[in-house]
Amino acid sequence: MDREFTDQQIDRYARHLVLPEIGEEGQARLLDAKVLVIGAGGLGSPLLLYLAAAGVGTLGVVDDDAVDLSNLQRQVLHDTSSIGTPKVESARRRLAEVNPEVSVQAHAARLTKVNALQVISAYDLVADGSDNFATRYLVNDACYLARRPLVSAAIMRFDGQLSTYKAFLREAGQPETHPCYRCLFGEQPADFKGSCADVGVLGALAGVLGTLQAVEVIKELLGIGRSFSGRLLLYDSLETSFREVRVKPDPACPLCGTQASIVDLSSVDYGGTAGCAA
Repeated sequence: MDREFTDQQIDRYARHLVLPEIGEEGQARLLDAKVLVIGAGGLGSPLLLYLAAAGVGTLGVVDDDAVDLSNLQRQVLHDTSSIGTPKVESARRRLAEVNPEVSVQAHAARLTKVNALQVISAYDLVADGSDNFATRYLVNDACYLARRPLVSAAIMRFDGQLSTYKAFLREAGQPETHPCYRCLFGEQPADFKGSCADVGVLGALAGVLGTLQAVEVIKELLGIGRSFSGRLLLYDSLETSFREVRVKPDPACPLCGTQASIVDLSSVDYGGTAGCAA
């Protein structure tokens, strides 16, 4: 991949350029990459900040919410002066200060089964930091149908989890690996009442999981290291413990199983979906 780096870019990305696993070719790949982040909240904040700092060339941000005072305990992308501002606009402003080379595409709307495929298909990879099951299941299904890798994280109270989903790769002859989100968690819970607003969340926990999420996104974009597909990371902040669970595809999965019944998004009832995040 041929790219001429400016003197400013050489200075900005110097610590990447000296890494043999990244170098000029890898940094050029990051500059050309397009990543969609679902939610500019607790997880999306460190995720977007680190992706922008890393030089990911195009960052899409989906969030239909405005900055609220209660967000500032964990959503470090925003500040007090941003209260009342749409989160996507607050994000655009902050990310421009971090790295003006990055193009930020704001999607100030709810992600629904009507628009999800169109939005997701415009990006190379999706990172989900949403705070509700309706959005997580919708994003999982849309990424599978659009053949886009998904790096998904979730937090609540003092616990967090992280995994990567690339179930569409099983068609390329890898049947024992790459489950989707539905393989792990089964059917979408109905009327689940357990958001961060209901039960609380440690603010710094969002920083831990969002930063880990950024690392996995960069690894997927560059094709370096070991993918987290087929593994689920569980973090207990009170115990300061990480636990890894191996997971396999579910042959009965309605999305990616052998007798899949979900062939498009219109046939699924996701309930109230939104692009907001923890």
